[in-house]
Amino acid sequence: MARKLRSVSDSGVYHVILRGVNKQDIFESDKDFLKFLGLMERVAFPVDETGQRIPPLLVIYAYCLMPNHVHLLVREQKCGLASAIKWLSGTYAGYFNLKYEHVGHLFQGRFRSEVVNDWEYFLTLLRYIHQNPIAGGLVSDVRYYRWSSWREFDPEMVCDVPICATASVFNKISFEALAELVNTPLPKTQRILDFDSDTGRRVSDERLREFIKEEFGISEVAVIQHLDKEKRNEIVIRLLEFCQNVMQISRVTGISRGVIIRLDK
Repeated sequence: MARKLRSVSDSGVYHVILRGVNKQDIFESDKDFLKFLGLMERVAFPVDETGQRIPPLLVIYAYCLMPNHVHLLVREQKCGLASAIKWLSGTYAGYFNLKYEHVGHLFQGRFRSEVVNDWEYFLTLLRYIHQNPIAGGLVSDVRYYRWSSWREFDPEMVCDVPICATASVFNKISFEALAELVNTPLPKTQRILDFDSDTGRRVSDERLREFIKEEFGISEVAVIQHLDKEKRNEIVIRLLEFCQNVMQISRVTGISRGVIIRLDK
């Protein structure tokens, strides 16, 4: 069956989502987050072989890097959306697979995207993207999450890698008005591409990773996939006792749900 053609944005603006295969984590450490941000910087501010600045591959308005997925709010440029995202995801996957001896695809299929053709929906996505860590149970306030673009918007904060076209946003809305909007929770019924249905789980992904480190001394959870079967199964059974969530354990560890379900029985 032929792939469904992507919808084309009249404005050139898109909401893009990259998700780990089987919802497994794609960031294991701060260095991984920083690596992805560095690649995003090369997309937003590329240079040629002589070091001279060349036109951007994408204009980036906002982003949020979650442990197992990425949200981007971007404007397509001459090279095309697909080409830019393919380079970004492919380059990061190569880095991740080499570092963690990961075999196979890192990202789940091709990226997902939706068109953004009006200012109202653009603002809705600014709210949704920056509220993602709160919905996922990682923080209680957008200011507390290090790996989103809110630190670029807030003049009192310092971000790791400035890459967003915040001036374009502030030409249309003040920081005070935007901050009030972003800190107002979106209704659960708001229709947005790929709104997570499991954000109300009892244990956050971050807490599960902390538990793995505390209980087994494993700080990079991807290594669990490469342990011998007996040790791997022992860890999975203990995780099932701790959080009772097959999908979450699969997402965080990268172990297939089939294996986890069999052990859950």
